[in-house]
Amino acid sequence: MLNLLVNPIAGGKKGKRMIKNLALIENRLKNHNAEYAVYRTEKRGDATVLTKKLIEGGADNVIVVGGDGTLHEVINGFSRFDKVALGIIPCGTGNDFAAALGIPEDPVKATDIIVNGEPQFTDYMQMPTVRGLNIIGMGIDVEVLKLYAASKKKTKLTYTKCLIKALVGFKPVKFAAALDDGEKISYESFMACVANGHRYGGGIPICPVANPRDKKLDFIAVKGMGKLKITAAVIKLKAGKILTIKETTHKNMQTVKIMPEAEHYTVNVDGELYEDIPFEVKIVSDELRVYNKK
Repeated sequence: MLNLLVNPIAGGKKGKRMIKNLALIENRLKNHNAEYAVYRTEKRGDATVLTKKLIEGGADNVIVVGGDGTLHEVINGFSRFDKVALGIIPCGTGNDFAAALGIPEDPVKATDIIVNGEPQFTDYMQMPTVRGLNIIGMGIDVEVLKLYAASKKKTKLTYTKCLIKALVGFKPVKFAAALDDGEKISYESFMACVANGHRYGGGIPICPVANPRDKKLDFIAVKGMGKLKITAAVIKLKAGKILTIKETTHKNMQTVKIMPEAEHYTVNVDGELYEDIPFEVKIVSDELRVYNKK
């Protein structure tokens, strides 16, 4: 039995896109003679609650039909990882973590992967109070997400527009980072993130070399710079060349602790905003299994 956990409004257009996608998915499952059940979310947080209920009830899989936000809720609903697999049929606006795993956005092809593929170990990021799958960060991306949340239209282009708008008047964030090799670094940065996947914001390649199966975290920080340099840096970021910027620091590690100078701060975890949570991250491998091609 495949347990489809569906976010009815994922992908925008007031749910019309999901109605079409879900019909395609169900028809494909019927063609495969696969048994399935559909569980729909109604409000924020439902995916976490439903996931917990399914797993505690003995389910051996949770298939997310939605985007990165739904995935974030689901991974935080896993009460155990043994004998439970995660499936992803990307139907959101960004679908960044699915892209990191090479899962196609075509709902029929993604469904075929779940039916014909197999669960494979995939890394996730553990913080003291929350889990992340894709990107954890602070700085300019937090301001972008605040602007994006206030936008009426939510598309990939909207995210880029919000990024440009956020750059106006943005002041670098001061923080220190403690790495697992004992190194401590102090920064005045316009962006710092810990990456498991390689992109965010619907395709922006924040860390092109990140791989959610390499058992490593990728730490990226871009030091503060003037507005002209920031504009050039954003162009390079969009082109997947952030690692070529001389102000960029990139390191691999198993754990990292980031200590903001400000008393109050906001952290972006997979596109969800959290206030004043401990910014300590460790990579966890060999627990979470995600359906992919054999």
